[in-house]
Amino acid sequence: MEGRIIKITAAMNNNIVLKVIPGHFATNHSHINYYLDMTTMKARQNEAEKIAETMKGYYNATDKIVDTIICMDGTEVIGAYLAQELSQAGILSKNAHKTIYVISPEFDSKGQMIFRENIAPAIGGKNVILLVASATTGKTIRRSLECISYYGGKIQGISAIFSAIKEIDGYQVDSIFSEKDVPNYTTYTPPECPFCHKNIKIDAIVNGFGYSKL
Repeated sequence: MEGRIIKITAAMNNNIVLKVIPGHFATNHSHINYYLDMTTMKARQNEAEKIAETMKGYYNATDKIVDTIICMDGTEVIGAYLAQELSQAGILSKNAHKTIYVISPEFDSKGQMIFRENIAPAIGGKNVILLVASATTGKTIRRSLECISYYGGKIQGISAIFSAIKEIDGYQVDSIFSEKDVPNYTTYTPPECPFCHKNIKIDAIVNGFGYSKL
């Protein structure tokens, strides 16, 4: 599978490269024809910093206030650099210490997204950016928005490395890569998947953290 890797350069920054693998993959909500490998983007210091520098541009020309960045799918390193970039760019924070929280949710045994009591004050009444690695159907983002709203957070933006959707529930999804950057990228509901109809086996189960081969 790894021998099929294709590298795609970001239009906004030619130092950012997305690795994609064509095949038959299953997420929690859909089947897709490409796996997007973001391992080094999230784990390597220099790549994470370049992504944060690029994402900063989504907020530079706005008067938005950012108090907290909520990181999904293992994007904490990018989130930390994004907080630094926004602070250096003069983006305002209402936090008493004038710096930005960078936090991640927890998931209970039923998959419900939660924040413990010691973390909840970083969300309640705060201006929040939701940072995700990738979005295909938008279901994970919608669930995250519902959770943030429950805890009293106010969404100021949604940032993604890759997103197949442009908007969800009235919020714009800003992404470095879109489905237009990945040739013929397509998502299917499991009953509609043409690979399944042709009895083509699934290569791997994938999520924001990586893949598990079958």
